Amino acid sequence: MSKSILITGSTDGIGKLAAIKLAKDGHQLYLHGRSEEKLDKVISEIKTLSNNENIKGFVADFSDLADVKKMAAEVKEDISKLDILINNAGIFTSPILKTKDGLDIRFAVNYFAPFILTKALLPLLQKGSTPRIINLSSAAQAPVSLDALSGQGEIPAQSSYAQSKLALTMWSFDLAKNEPGIEVVAVNPGSLLNTNMVREAYGKHWSSADKGANILYDLAISTEYEGASGKYFDNDKGEVKGTFGDAHPDAYNQNAIKRLIEVTESIM
Repeated sequence: MSKSILITGSTDGIGKLAAIKLAKDGHQLYLHGRSEEKLDKVISEIKTLSNNENIKGFVADFSDLADVKKMAAEVKEDISKLDILINNAGIFTSPILKTKDGLDIRFAVNYFAPFILTKALLPLLQKGSTPRIINLSSAAQAPVSLDALSGQGEIPAQSSYAQSKLALTMWSFDLAKNEPGIEVVAVNPGSLLNTNMVREAYGKHWSSADKGANILYDLAISTEYEGASGKYFDNDKGEVKGTFGDAHPDAYNQNAIKRLIEVTESIM
């Protein structure tokens, strides 16, 4: 059965590779990118590779939360239902430390943007067929400073990246609990995959980008993962492919989650 699938950050890296695999299966795809020119080019490329014309795009700068809200409104206007949402867009290195809203740019792109977009699109997902939300976490997870979350002071890129990914994981578990009709999975797609983000941050890689793309593809549409809502998939574990495992302990701390959501909503 053809699915309606939105993938953020899908103009390169594992988002683009997953989009190609899903397009070849004939699914209706909605891609997102920051640059309209690059997005149009990728859509044209994937249409040619997949022989699938059912691919559309949305443009938004995820460091600008007003732009995220604008994109969410456009999606709701154009799409009647959504089966799969893959919150893949992310950032590590950046010449800009703070957004125009005064937030750390990694918290903005990696956590606030998917939080805003997903909440806005819940009505579409609730209409979907066995809907799923796949949130891109990371092996790098660190306790969330609520001051850092609020944009107070400056912290190193590695620290804010790890905190933003734990925040996303904590929220994923909370969302799974509050939306029982939607399967929500947080996933570490694999450490040091061969992507632009990793090369810019570390200058080296351990695994191919296909490793991450393949698990996004599987988690999105495979029946193997039915009933996995509220879990964390670690693609660094397992022999052939990853397996479900434990996230950072704070991801299971209900008081910490409650405070995170309260502060997040106060910022929004």
